[in-house]
Amino acid sequence: MTPTSIPNAIHSYYDRQYNARASVQDVGLALAQYREQSAPVLAWPQRVANQRYGQGSTELLDIYPAEVPDPRGAPVFVFIHGGYWRALSKEDSACVVPALHAAGVTVVVLDYDLMPAVSIDHIVDQVRKATAWVFHHIAEFGGDPQRIHVSGSSAGGHLAGMLVTGHWHADYGVPQDVVKGAVLLSGLFDLQPLTALLPNTWMQMDEACAMRNSPRFAIPPGDARQGCHILVCCGEYESSEFKRQSSDFLAAWKARCLPGDWVDTPGTNHFDIVLTLADADSALFQASLGLLLK
Repeated sequence: MTPTSIPNAIHSYYDRQYNARASVQDVGLALAQYREQSAPVLAWPQRVANQRYGQGSTELLDIYPAEVPDPRGAPVFVFIHGGYWRALSKEDSACVVPALHAAGVTVVVLDYDLMPAVSIDHIVDQVRKATAWVFHHIAEFGGDPQRIHVSGSSAGGHLAGMLVTGHWHADYGVPQDVVKGAVLLSGLFDLQPLTALLPNTWMQMDEACAMRNSPRFAIPPGDARQGCHILVCCGEYESSEFKRQSSDFLAAWKARCLPGDWVDTPGTNHFDIVLTLADADSALFQASLGLLLK
């Protein structure tokens, strides 16, 4: 049952389920940790800042090139920030860079326009343009365009999901297998429930918009030998709806004979799961690195 098919009297239950900030005692603390851990990384001399992937004022990305002797170049990890499509930036997300960079990975962190100034269609177009830019240009920075992986948290998890699903590739001049793997943290993969809930006050989606921007309904056919491999996880202390969205997407992905795994992240919530990815000793980081280096 989805919120669009139930009485208005219990919509408040689903509003709580999809209110990520209400799932933690102090969201400000987590966001402050993002900024605190990102600040020194933004000052790295090897950071290639504000590369333009489009003409829009926020269509920018930062590149942290790995130092790799391999003539093929380094594996590439593209990270997309969360914030319910209406908050945060690439500058808040550099915290994911150091551990990956130390392991020989080229990391790309991108920006996109925020709601309510733009639509979800606009944002999805931006992350696809950014991915196409990475494919065509990352070799100039020592990255291997044949080993691009994507990741994101919350809204960023949804946007990463839109990169591994759908039939967008030809329109952006990239091969169908441009993304070799994905690490999806606490994403929303079916946007239909949101059309009746609080987030739609800034998303402004109708049913058709929600459907075309739901990765859950655009999974490509494939097989475990050739398909993009995904890792899916959700914080232990997240709501049941966030957990259901992730587990349902993984189940649907594997039902299409595509490779995917669940990664447990004990003791995490919707926000500090990003910091878990940034921790080289965590199971999530080790699983992600294994995906990148396979």
